[in-house]
Amino acid sequence: MKKIFPLLSLLFISCYQQERNCTDFKTGQFEFEQEIKGKKEISIFERNDSLQIETFRGKTDTSSVRWINDCEFVLQKLHPKGMIEKKAIHMKILTTNKKTYTFEYSFVGDSNKQKGIVTKVN
Repeated sequence: MKKIFPLLSLLFISCYQQERNCTDFKTGQFEFEQEIKGKKEISIFERNDSLQIETFRGKTDTSSVRWINDCEFVLQKLHPKGMIEKKAIHMKILTTNKKTYTFEYSFVGDSNKQKGIVTKVN
């Protein structure tokens, strides 16, 4: 009995998976809301298979999009204005539902990951 319980619990845990329909979020118009220094900031972006055009605080930037798999991609600014903007960002979609996805992101090679939620608006 002692050997069966760990096996059964492992079986039940491994059967549960969060929904991830990542292909639904590869293209479209999106909104990302975050709090910066106590103020709510909204970023609006449109993405296709290879480009993402983002407007944040009245400024528009374009990044290349390189898909690693259906749920992970790398963003690289096309016209960086400094060293920090030259760094690529790794994005990973963790969960999805009808209009939103939860993701984690970090600079490529950096272990300091942050999370966010994006809403698909069209």
